[in-house]
Amino acid sequence: MKKSLQAVHRVFFCLALFVLSSCTEKNKPPSNDAINAINLKRGNVVLCGPPDKQFGLVEFETSCPEKVKKDFNLAIALLHSFEYDEAEKVFAKVINEEPNCAMAYWGVAMCNNHPLWSPPNEAELKKGAKAIAIAQSISQKSKRESGYIEAMALFYKDWDKADHHTRSVRFEKAMEKTYRENPNDKEAAIFYALALDAAADPADRSFSNQKKAGAILTALYPGEPNHPGIVHYIIHTYDYPELAVLALPAARKYASIAPSSAHAQHMPSHIFTRLGLWDECINSNLISTSSAKCYAENAGIKGHWDEELHSMDYLVYSYLQKAENKLAKRQCDYLNTIDKVYPVDFKDAYAFAAIPARYALENKNWNGAASLKTHPADFPWEKFPWQKAITNFTRLLGFVHIGKIDSARFELKNLDTIYDTLMQQKDLYKANQVKIQITTAKAWILFKEGKNDEALKTMIVAADMEDKTEKHPVTPGEVIPARELLGDLLLQMNQPEKALEAYEADLKRHPNRFNGLYGAALAAEKLRSFEKANSLYRQVAAISNSIDSNRPELKAARLFLKEQKQ
Repeated sequence: MKKSLQAVHRVFFCLALFVLSSCTEKNKPPSNDAINAINLKRGNVVLCGPPDKQFGLVEFETSCPEKVKKDFNLAIALLHSFEYDEAEKVFAKVINEEPNCAMAYWGVAMCNNHPLWSPPNEAELKKGAKAIAIAQSISQKSKRESGYIEAMALFYKDWDKADHHTRSVRFEKAMEKTYRENPNDKEAAIFYALALDAAADPADRSFSNQKKAGAILTALYPGEPNHPGIVHYIIHTYDYPELAVLALPAARKYASIAPSSAHAQHMPSHIFTRLGLWDECINSNLISTSSAKCYAENAGIKGHWDEELHSMDYLVYSYLQKAENKLAKRQCDYLNTIDKVYPVDFKDAYAFAAIPARYALENKNWNGAASLKTHPADFPWEKFPWQKAITNFTRLLGFVHIGKIDSARFELKNLDTIYDTLMQQKDLYKANQVKIQITTAKAWILFKEGKNDEALKTMIVAADMEDKTEKHPVTPGEVIPARELLGDLLLQMNQPEKALEAYEADLKRHPNRFNGLYGAALAAEKLRSFEKANSLYRQVAAISNSIDSNRPELKAARLFLKEQKQ
């Protein structure tokens, strides 16, 4: 009997050892080699703002130890303001202290996705895939956390085979499941709203995804007025002409919630631009560019941070709408001193191309447009064909207006080549943007050849194409709207009634544009509709209310108004 009991004890002891061994193996943290293979960004958080470094209030519950909670919440707050590099540093700090914190690896994967910017590059996709694989391998996580992790894993799954939009839709559907299964988890709701925006079909003019996201976020806002993600994503969700007014309260709040984030200072200007609130847009981007310069200096960046150039584009656009040419030119001259940027990406390329193009086109400086050069000369423009097309398009319009049609046709061939390149790359959105430029260019060449009917039909096609296409988030607006150009064409054809219709239609999408208002006023004046002309010229004078405002058109508007009083 005694031997029998001893045998039983031995069996139980062996079983206990087996279970203990299995649990130990199961809870074993990821190896240093696996963590090092991610190549995490590390170091102190570098951002500029108030001394207490404010990023908003976030409470994200995890099963990770209490000692990393503060850092984890900071990382989430940074992530919600798209401060991806800095957020990854804080997630890396959490991993250093608690390598078994699965959600920290999820955070790293999120930092390398940046859903509302450009798709991740190959290096980011590889990093994100490695991080999320480690998160999946860690057993110490809740069912809720597994939902977050599996949703992110679906985004990175087959990243080298499936296209970005397909993977974004996967992420959206999986986040919806996590959101439904965790009705009391505010962060699940917020990240689901972000996923809806990221997966939205650009051709969906009903804005079905955006309206779903907006309903979720606006319902959360009263209870979480200082959450950076809620107000930030409300702005992105409603960043469309038809919806922008819904985001105005959030736009006026976001910068004060996260004053230490350069992006939080800039992002409200998306809505200010949509609504033609130029003074607010200027103020937003003056603060943002200053913050971005500070960040570059403190982070040891050799050159200028891309956020600075991005904000400069919005700043120049706003100055031009207020006819503040002197201040806009100062930014253009400053841009010409910039040769090195970090990172070299689509935002830098767009700003380098768009800022000088805007200055020439908005001022109808056709000689300046025709002689526009790419800057910096050694920038890898071949990687950014869409942005390079802006320079070719600007030159073309310049050549057309100064009568150099052969040179215009040469630039048209360059645009055709860029269009073919983008189609080969299957970048349909950007290819379509260039197609609008090509169609516009053909219309103006036809006009200069005396083929008015054909020119007008072609320009209407270009304007209709653009109306059906939403602008890219990188830009405050087209370097010159196609329907506004249609108005210009109709004025030159001495058809002021149709020109006025074109300008007014465009002003619905681009309110308070200087040239749109002035063109509409001029058309009304030609129609001898003096009451309407008076109203429009007053709007021109009202938006150009700065002592620095100085354009020939502004002088003409003021002269008209003065004569009307007499």
